[in-house]
Amino acid sequence: MMTETPLTHAELLTHAELLAQPADDYMNAAQQQFFRALLLNQRDELQTRIAEEFEGLRERETSSDPADIGSAEEQRQWQLRLLEREKKLLDKIDEALDRLARGEYGWCVETGEPIGLKRLLLRPTASLCIEAKERQEQREKHLRHAEF
Repeated sequence: MMTETPLTHAELLTHAELLAQPADDYMNAAQQQFFRALLLNQRDELQTRIAEEFEGLRERETSSDPADIGSAEEQRQWQLRLLEREKKLLDKIDEALDRLARGEYGWCVETGEPIGLKRLLLRPTASLCIEAKERQEQREKHLRHAEF
């Protein structure tokens, strides 16, 4: 297996350079490198935040005051929900990196159409184009209303 030498920051495209590329260049090697670096950077930042949150949870002091105990438990539950959301985001980042490795990143998993650079810049973990995402949200909305 051939290992890639990571590009230096100076070798990566800027946002403006990325958006200025012709449509025919969609998901070329330079764009894939840009998004790989972006996703890896987000992954590193997220892992650091998760580790800090876990450390904060471990270091919590317990109190004998019932009001303090209740407040601390509420804070702990909030932190656990945050950690759960961050773990889900970490999973999405890993899925996006897997799609990149397979050459499928940037293409809608439902339609096969390009997701688009602007959308990927806003949500690098996106796996659906705007139209497919809107259809998914409509289906979810109808399902929620059908449950009532």
